[in-house]
Amino acid sequence: MPKEQGRRVVATNRKARHDYTIEDTYEAGIVLTGTEVKSLRQGRASLVDGYAYIDGGQAFLDSVHIPEYNQGTWTNHPPRRTRKLLLHKQQILKLHSQVREGGYTLVPLSLYFNDGKAKVELALAKGKKDYDKRHALRERQDLREAQRAMRTRNRLGE
Repeated sequence: MPKEQGRRVVATNRKARHDYTIEDTYEAGIVLTGTEVKSLRQGRASLVDGYAYIDGGQAFLDSVHIPEYNQGTWTNHPPRRTRKLLLHKQQILKLHSQVREGGYTLVPLSLYFNDGKAKVELALAKGKKDYDKRHALRERQDLREAQRAMRTRNRLGE
């Protein structure tokens, strides 16, 4: 029986959903050191510049910032080191072929604990153009205005 149960989110990459069109998502484990886990349990991490890549049949997560543990001594980790991801071989092969051929990239969406184990949600994503970003923003604003208009109409009882 694990000490923790359920899912506890440590960090999310909100900018990724704005900058990329998400095609598919995968859950991957992360190989971490002890001080990295302790720092994550304090809720300290940043996925802003992070990305994943596949090299030699293995998946890696790079440029994710996990700050040093406060009570750590000489055993502390470098904050922006490359970390190995734990995925099934078939998933790695599928991702590698899509990234190499289709112009996709691997972006971390969230970092969380699932039943006490550190996991990262990876997205197979394609970059958006500036006009796509503006179009998506305009759609959200239009939807928000329509909901606001319906809400005020229902309040007035018309």
